Amino acid sequence: MSTDPPVTADRVQKFIDDLETQKAIISRCTELFTKLTNDFDSLQNSLSQKSQSLDSKSLSLSSSFAQTLESLSQRESSLPDRESAAAARVETLKAAALAEFGDPKCSTQISETLKSLSRRMDSAGLVKFIVSKRKESVPLREEISVALSETVDPHRLVLEAFEDFVSQKTGKTLGLTDKRWACGMLVHALFPEASWKEKKGEGPEFSRSIGKRAAELVEKWKTHLDIEGEGLTPGEAVLFLHMVVGFQLKERFDEGFLRKLVLDFSSRRDMAKLFAALGFGNKMGDIIDELIKNGKEIEAVYFARAAGLTERFPPVSLLKSYLQNSKKNATTILKNGKFSTAATESSKNVELNSIRAIIKCVEDHKLESEFSTEFLRKRATQLEKVKSDRKKSSSAAGKPQNKRSHSAGSARGGGPPAFRPAKEAKFSSPYPSFHRRNPAPSAQQSPAARYSGQYNYVGQNVYEAPTAYASAAYGVTHTQSPAAVTQQHYSHPVENLGVSGYATSSGYGSQTSYGAYDYGSSGYQPSSSTQ
Repeated sequence: MSTDPPVTADRVQKFIDDLETQKAIISRCTELFTKLTNDFDSLQNSLSQKSQSLDSKSLSLSSSFAQTLESLSQRESSLPDRESAAAARVETLKAAALAEFGDPKCSTQISETLKSLSRRMDSAGLVKFIVSKRKESVPLREEISVALSETVDPHRLVLEAFEDFVSQKTGKTLGLTDKRWACGMLVHALFPEASWKEKKGEGPEFSRSIGKRAAELVEKWKTHLDIEGEGLTPGEAVLFLHMVVGFQLKERFDEGFLRKLVLDFSSRRDMAKLFAALGFGNKMGDIIDELIKNGKEIEAVYFARAAGLTERFPPVSLLKSYLQNSKKNATTILKNGKFSTAATESSKNVELNSIRAIIKCVEDHKLESEFSTEFLRKRATQLEKVKSDRKKSSSAAGKPQNKRSHSAGSARGGGPPAFRPAKEAKFSSPYPSFHRRNPAPSAQQSPAARYSGQYNYVGQNVYEAPTAYASAAYGVTHTQSPAAVTQQHYSHPVENLGVSGYATSSGYGSQTSYGAYDYGSSGYQPSSSTQ
């Protein structure tokens, strides 16, 4: 009879160890099974989503394919009509051009001369004529667009004018500023502001050969911009970007280069619309942020409105920030100058320029209901009066004390006749007495009578109004130095200028109209109310 081995502690411990081993194996198998199940479910969900996405894209592609086929079919069916219409137009323009060559007439009308030069595709003559009529920019601007419609290929005509301008930049040719302005007039007529926005689903209105030719020209022009460096003017920068937008050449240039041009010349009023037309995508907000960090809140308002980002960048908040910073800057200038006369004048100039910039911005964006400018207008009037009084006092103090006033019938004076003392007797001494060198004022002759005549004080040259179509800027940032502020140009009408050279308080409602372009300006010309 067999007997079981006795139960010992070692046998029990071994049994327990075996159970633990089996438990660990089962636990690990369970974890692996759970992980595999989750991975399988994830793969299945991913495949399901991709399948649904492919089905959706397939349906969208089918719909787009059908629409494209229908569009191509319509374009194909319309080709005969378009071809006949184009041929008829070419014949009409050809007959008009032949008539011009056969019977040339020296017309004195701007419109007829522009049409004649456009029909002949005479780009050099067209630029020369536009430059000669620069003083008549208002009727000239209205007639150039009409004249370009008379030419067979307006894009080629404008491109040839630009080729001549760019080729002359390599040498020291005179008159480049005028030619740049004339080219700006042409490109603005060819690509008006309404065409700056992206035309989705529409191709360019020019041929591929013209597009390629424009790309080569603009790339060559860019090399000259890089060589000039700091010599690049705001007008030429805007004109360059206008060509990039008009001929749809953004993809040919580095985005950083275009962004630098926009930021460096952001104070140009037309730069905000070009910025929106260039379309920097998600980086548009970053560019506006950079403007704000650089103290250009006024420019940021215009850029945000053009880009449709006013919810992210509220205009009222930016204007309040600009006003606060400008006050701090004016106070800093005053303190650093130890409250001297020059520091006081510079401080008031900074404050007045900032107020004008804010008022103009509020008027442009119709923000009167959200941002009241009444207190700013009163403050501007006060500053202008102080400026005017200081000019009068300084002018009166600088006049010689022995200058005689003129009678009422005199051409230079309108006051009462002043008392004229009798001549003194001559002395035998070769040296005049102290009394003769420094005669005492007569009892009948008062300072009021001495300077009773009216004097016309003219404004300083630095405040002259630019031409009617000078492209304006938004305003002076609060980071400018006092020296820079005192040299700004203001575009108030001359008849509104007071003694100080600043416009009167009533000038806010009747400011000079801003042209959409001024590519001929060789320097920075900020707007009047934005200084």
